[in-house]
Amino acid sequence: MARLEVTGRKPIHANAADDADAFSICEFCRRHRISPQIFYKLRPQGLMPVTFNVGKRVLISREAAEAWRRARENQQSQDYRQSTGSMQSGKARG
Repeated sequence: MARLEVTGRKPIHANAADDADAFSICEFCRRHRISPQIFYKLRPQGLMPVTFNVGKRVLISREAAEAWRRARENQQSQDYRQSTGSMQSGKARG
C-alpha cells in the first residue's frame, strides 16, 4: 500500500467522529449501538435526542447526545429503584 505522502491523499482520522460537534443520525446510532429503525420508531415518542437541520441534513449536537444519555441513565436508575422498592415493600408485608 502506498504511503499517504506519495499518493497525495489526506489521512483519515479514525477518531474524527469523536471530535465532531454534531453527528448525523447514522453516526449517532452507530456510536450508541442502536439501529436507525429504532431511532425513527422512538423519535415521535420523545425518547431520542433533539435534532437540528443544516440544509437537508439532520444532525444531533454533542450536547443533545450527552443529555439524552444522561436522561436514559436517570430513567433507568429511577425504574430500578421503583422496582426494588416495590419488591422490598412486598416482602415487608408478606
